[in-house]
Amino acid sequence: MMEKRYQVFVSSTYDDLQEERQQVMHALLELDCIPAGMELFPAADESQWSVIKRVIDDCDYYVVILAGRYGSCDADGVGYTEKEYRYALEIGKPTIAFLHKNPGEIPQGKSESSEEGQQKLAAFRSLLEQKLCKHWSTPDELGSVVSRSVVRLIKDSPAIGWVRADELPDRDAALELLKLRRRVEELESELARVRTTAPRGSEDLAQGDEPQTLRYSFFTRNSETYAQSRWNATLDTTWNSIFGAVAPLMISEVSERGMESALAQFVRDEETAELRRELLGPKDHFEGFALNDQDFQTVKVQLKALGLITKSDKSRSLKDTATYWTLTPYGDEVMTRLRAVKRGAAESEESDSDETE
Repeated sequence: MMEKRYQVFVSSTYDDLQEERQQVMHALLELDCIPAGMELFPAADESQWSVIKRVIDDCDYYVVILAGRYGSCDADGVGYTEKEYRYALEIGKPTIAFLHKNPGEIPQGKSESSEEGQQKLAAFRSLLEQKLCKHWSTPDELGSVVSRSVVRLIKDSPAIGWVRADELPDRDAALELLKLRRRVEELESELARVRTTAPRGSEDLAQGDEPQTLRYSFFTRNSETYAQSRWNATLDTTWNSIFGAVAPLMISEVSERGMESALAQFVRDEETAELRRELLGPKDHFEGFALNDQDFQTVKVQLKALGLITKSDKSRSLKDTATYWTLTPYGDEVMTRLRAVKRGAAESEESDSDETE
């Protein structure tokens, strides 16, 4: 595994903060970071500004230290420390500011003497306080605060970082990685296609609008005599109708008993009108519709073989020993085609209803 190191730009005034900067540099080196900043160009001017920007561009993070001085300014009267900070913000560099906790206690020789300098320093401090900032009082405390804060900054804002050249893959390895990445993309594309198409070999299985007969049983009961009669019957239907009856229950998942109950309800809904005409007297009613167990097992196996349903792998309690079923991505597509209401279907149903009346 390649070990990353992060480059951190350290911005501040220079002469008044040399001891503090040494503590910061030491803290960054202990974190295996690469510090960069004023040590490279302590006398910043316009001729070096393009170099400074390039170094900030190359850095992963930017920190600024502010104490009692505003620092030297460019031709527009903007201090180079503030100019660096604004540039880091402009290019979206992760930044953190370290502000002296008690500016009034800073020795006079390390503080702004002019009123204009004090005003610019106060305005710059207010600008820094609008973003992430920490406070310090002594050089040692600053080093400790920087160490903790940079660790947090790296965690919250992961950057590209740098690695040793000898840890990088050579040309042949890079080409091999590229080939493997393309192969992974091809396999992922193939997997996505397979998930939304019927499994190979299913074209030989009964499906769609092909007929299927379901055997079932039910009872009739007389409400006055309570006499009960058991009946056996069959329903001629299609595989699309069978799947359409149970599929909505499997958008999440359904237990095997729930699937069997849904099929029994489907049979009852399909057969009730005709059975009522043939079997029921004025005091009779239906109850106890149940699908033949062998036919239920056939339906379950067939829907699984067609790639429409699969066993759910959702975790559950140890006490729950039931088997649960859910739709496959392909089953979800087929269900949508079967059950989604097509445009104009509602108007057609209303028209048919009016003609019947």
